[in-house]
Amino acid sequence: MFCVLTPLRIMSGFSNMFMKFFLFTISFGLCILYASAELHKFAHSSKHDGSLNFLVLGDWGRRGAYNQSEVAFQMGKVGEKLDIDFVVSTGDNFYDNGLTSDNDTAFEESFTNVYTAKSLQKQWYSVLGNHDYRGDVEAQLSPFLREIDNRWLCLRSFIVDSELVEIFFVDTTPFVGEYFTEKKHKYDWQSIIPQKSYITNLLKDLELAIKESTAQWKIVVGHHAIRSVGHHGDTQELINQLLPILQENDVDFYMNGHDHCLEHISDTESSIQFLTSGAGSKAWRGDIHKTNQRGLHFFYDGQGFMSVKLTQTDATIEFYDVYGNVLHRLTSSKNLHSSM
Repeated sequence: MFCVLTPLRIMSGFSNMFMKFFLFTISFGLCILYASAELHKFAHSSKHDGSLNFLVLGDWGRRGAYNQSEVAFQMGKVGEKLDIDFVVSTGDNFYDNGLTSDNDTAFEESFTNVYTAKSLQKQWYSVLGNHDYRGDVEAQLSPFLREIDNRWLCLRSFIVDSELVEIFFVDTTPFVGEYFTEKKHKYDWQSIIPQKSYITNLLKDLELAIKESTAQWKIVVGHHAIRSVGHHGDTQELINQLLPILQENDVDFYMNGHDHCLEHISDTESSIQFLTSGAGSKAWRGDIHKTNQRGLHFFYDGQGFMSVKLTQTDATIEFYDVYGNVLHRLTSSKNLHSSM
């Protein structure tokens, strides 16, 4: 059970969303340490030996179809083996068009009834994807979903702090300009408009939070890829606006979904590793960008997920397929005092 502390600041007037969020933290015992500007920070303790293990999954919510249930089964086995502390979702949590309300049965049919393994009954930290923005965003952010399943926590942007690592969750969908002009789909832009101001404030808050971090490891999670050779490819808006902040502040890993594949790409201008885990259900698109493959170490077009094991000195990241086979392993080490 988590403790409840006091947020750093409470906005005057209490918007409805903030009030719901405040009641949510009281009702369900999540611990907010403090917030850097608007980014709420949640404490999640490491293990007694100081280590931390978690799984990363993206693009999954299809009521068990397209091998979602099979991926969930293997996640349960790996989760038990690693004694995971939590699960990270990189977005596109409910297909095809998010949730219609906080009473939408898709929540239970795609989440509660699928990820049933004992090892997965841990906190899930989730960001929104572009498909989630096609539904009722406030429903997916609603604290009342936790009355149905108390594992669920989804906000636009926030921070998880275990002292060993800080994970910065970023709402990337509003960065992508084409979503604001396309006619094929309707997006829920409540609380986003004006887009430019929203992005400017988010980047300012994020940069401040990363600069202030003293964690040994720094991880940023977003739905959209910065670098990808998959179907969607690079996200130019993130290359232009987000990547420089990560490069300047010694971020170790950027983790994303969006492309329905598994990937590992190294940044050519910093030590950042780009890791795609967006293969939670429908995959096998059968296409790969054959240009701009600089730094590419691994690409897999099928379903799967990712595990992360962290200690003070080492990180081990493994990519699994739908059968639980390890397809690729990344290891990284750093000096014990590198964060000082």
